[in-house]
Amino acid sequence: MENVKTSLWSNSLIWFGAGVSIAEILTGTLIAPLGFKMGLVSIISGHIIGCILLYLAGMIGAKTGKSAMETVKNSFGQKGSLIFSVLNVLQLLGWTAVMILSGASAAGSIFPTGSTVIWSLLIGALILLWTLIGLKNLEKINSIAMGLLFIMTLMLSIVIFTSSSTSFVPGNMSFGLALELSIAMPLSWLPLISDYTKNAKEPEKAAAVSAVTYFFVSCWMYMIGMGAAILTGQSNISGILMTMGLGAASFIIIIFSTVTTTFLDVYSAGVSSVSISSKIKEKPAAVIVCIAGTMLAIFTPITRFESFLYLIGSVFAPIISILIIDFFILKKDHSHDSFNITNLIIWASGFMLYRRFLQIDTPIGSTLPVMLITATLCIIVNKIIGGKIDDEKNVRECS
Repeated sequence: MENVKTSLWSNSLIWFGAGVSIAEILTGTLIAPLGFKMGLVSIISGHIIGCILLYLAGMIGAKTGKSAMETVKNSFGQKGSLIFSVLNVLQLLGWTAVMILSGASAAGSIFPTGSTVIWSLLIGALILLWTLIGLKNLEKINSIAMGLLFIMTLMLSIVIFTSSSTSFVPGNMSFGLALELSIAMPLSWLPLISDYTKNAKEPEKAAAVSAVTYFFVSCWMYMIGMGAAILTGQSNISGILMTMGLGAASFIIIIFSTVTTTFLDVYSAGVSSVSISSKIKEKPAAVIVCIAGTMLAIFTPITRFESFLYLIGSVFAPIISILIIDFFILKKDHSHDSFNITNLIIWASGFMLYRRFLQIDTPIGSTLPVMLITATLCIIVNKIIGGKIDDEKNVRECS
């Protein structure tokens, strides 16, 4: 969109808005069957892992000045990266629809006079307004919105964490699965963070500020969801809000958090679209994604987001493993190649491995072992192939 440089404060507001989300609270409710103590351990541990990866991904964008999908070209080549740019736009479109529908359903539970369609249109219109205003011009509006969100969320937290009553939350939840759910949410932002660090006045500091802000806010939202579920004995967000009786405060949290979070999906969909074709313009593409996401929310039965988290993890966990190894360890840049077949094969192996690990309940989840295996495979394979290429060059030079 507009060629501007954002401040550290602006970046912190962006990631505060990303963290304050109905999706984060809902994910926290899923961890409630584990109990507060072990649930808290899983939330903090998972977010430490996820936010370290978020920081490293942001640093690649900060150091190169490239958007998230442009940095993918460093490892997979110009045409090889198109696969992931298309997948990223599609998953961002899906997230837009899921977030709008989740927000509309939650708003409808507080004020049932308005239908889900009306609330979806209202939220979609506000996201569109955020998009048209633009990233730089949003700083003042975001400051007001985040101030309201902070106050309202603080009120919600006080009600939850000052209550001494607890209820049984039905369901089965292992520590490994809870850890995976805690890693998955920061992991879902990996394909986006460089879209913002590249526009920062101090990109490397912005990467750190973004990751740290998101860590604390996201952990807070998870804890609210988990605490509310334990307090009320419900995992349904509508039931929780009705039981707690914070109608107006909850409504403000729902509307503004949905808008500020989903705006990032819409904005980054526009940025990623440019990676597919230079003929595409960022803002018009973002507007189209916003409208299409709103229509999907209204006309399609999108109700579950956990599957989105796992799908994003299986696609992007191997990608970031390869990007980190190529950029920070192997110091390789394949952005001038059409395809890097080696890394594409390694990614496909990591993708299939992730899908397999989802069927196994490990104490450390799926993301961490898959990323470690993918990273190790990337180092070994590229060292072997790189060594052979060097040997061939030496032979040609000697002859």
